Amino acid sequence: MEQTSHDRLYVERTLAIIKPDAIHNAEDIEDVILASGFIILQKRKLQLSPEQCSDFYADQYGKVFFPSLTAFMSSGPIIAMTLACDNAIDYWKSIIGPVNSTKARETDPNSLRAKYGCNDLKNALHGSESFQAAVEEIKFMFPNSIIEPFPSRDATEEYLSRYVNPVLLRGLTELCKDKPLNPCIWLADWLIKNNPNRPKISDGVIVEEEE
Repeated sequence: MEQTSHDRLYVERTLAIIKPDAIHNAEDIEDVILASGFIILQKRKLQLSPEQCSDFYADQYGKVFFPSLTAFMSSGPIIAMTLACDNAIDYWKSIIGPVNSTKARETDPNSLRAKYGCNDLKNALHGSESFQAAVEEIKFMFPNSIIEPFPSRDATEEYLSRYVNPVLLRGLTELCKDKPLNPCIWLADWLIKNNPNRPKISDGVIVEEEE
């Protein structure tokens, strides 16, 4: 599924899984995730049944390795996480490295699969392949989650610059002039009274301000 320019205004999400063979290294792996700039939005530890694994890897059904894959993924606990950052899907895939851990140690020795994986089956970690796969996989692991986009850093900075900073600057200027005994409470009250999105009341009638 190709992303539109609208999608790129928002921070991307991907599903990460620490597989049974790397579960004992979960703390170290999470440290790498956080140090790489990801936000962990959701996390849960669980053990999938063979049937659940079959459903999760339904796109691999019929391939020679499918029985071994479902048996391995249901052999012990896993940790599923929703990660977020700019370009999260491709960035996470670059951090975990090639699918085959043996090849990863040759071509990408600093990757997580090179460090924690054993082979092409027991390769320590999972990452979503595409935007659509990420949406479906996050829903699978976190069925009660509501996947709503949230603004990227640039979009957030633009919003703050346009709508928040001017009001805050006025409030801080008035604060310096007034020099109240309790500046925090004074500023909070001032912001409530001067909220530009607050409807104005005229003769008992609420008047919505036009943008």
